[in-house]
Amino acid sequence: MTSRSPVNRAIAALKKAGTIRSRDLERAGVSRTQIRRLLAQGTITRAGRGLYRSPAAALTERNDLAEVARLVPGGIVCLLSALRFHHLTTQNPFEVWLAIDRKAWRPRLEHPPLRIVYLSGSMLRDGVEDHVVDGVRVRVFSAARTVADCFKFRNKIGTDVAVEALREYRRVYPKRLEAVWRFAEVDRVARVIRPYLEAVG
Repeated sequence: MTSRSPVNRAIAALKKAGTIRSRDLERAGVSRTQIRRLLAQGTITRAGRGLYRSPAAALTERNDLAEVARLVPGGIVCLLSALRFHHLTTQNPFEVWLAIDRKAWRPRLEHPPLRIVYLSGSMLRDGVEDHVVDGVRVRVFSAARTVADCFKFRNKIGTDVAVEALREYRRVYPKRLEAVWRFAEVDRVARVIRPYLEAVG
C-alpha cells in the first residue's frame, strides 16, 4: 500500500478531523469493503452510525457535539449542552440539546441521544457562533443567547438551572450583561429575567 493510497489518505483525514462520515471516506476513494477491513484491523473505530474516528483521537466531552454536527449539519447546540460548552453550569446532560428548524425532519440517531428544540426565523439565526471541535464545524448559541434561552425554556430545564447560568455568566463576563438583556427582549422574557439581572448586576 503506497503512502498516496486512498486508505492512507483516509487515515490521514481521520487523524486530522478526529471524526469523519462514511460518505467522506467513500469520496476519498475508500470502498465500503475497505472500511469494514479497516474496522476489523482496528485502524479505525466506529463512533456512531455512519461515523468513524481514529483510535488515536483523544476523547473529550465535546466529541458528541462533533458527531451531531456531522450528522445534523443544520442543528445548533442549545440550552443545557450550550451551557456546558460555555462552562456556565454544573449540569452534565447525557443528551445533546439541539435546536432545529420547525419544518425540518426530526433526526433519528443511534448515538448520541438528542433533545430537540424547534425554532424558526430569527430565533434560529440570532446569536449563533461557529466553533471547531475535532476538526468539525459546530454551531452553538452564544453564552448570552443561551442564558436568555434558559429563562425562555425554564419549564423544560428548571428555573434554578437558568439562575445558576446567569450567575456564572455574570462571574465570567461581568461587563457583558447587556448582551443577555438584548437576547431576553428577543426571547420575550425581559420581565421574567429583570429581577434576576438586577440581583446579579
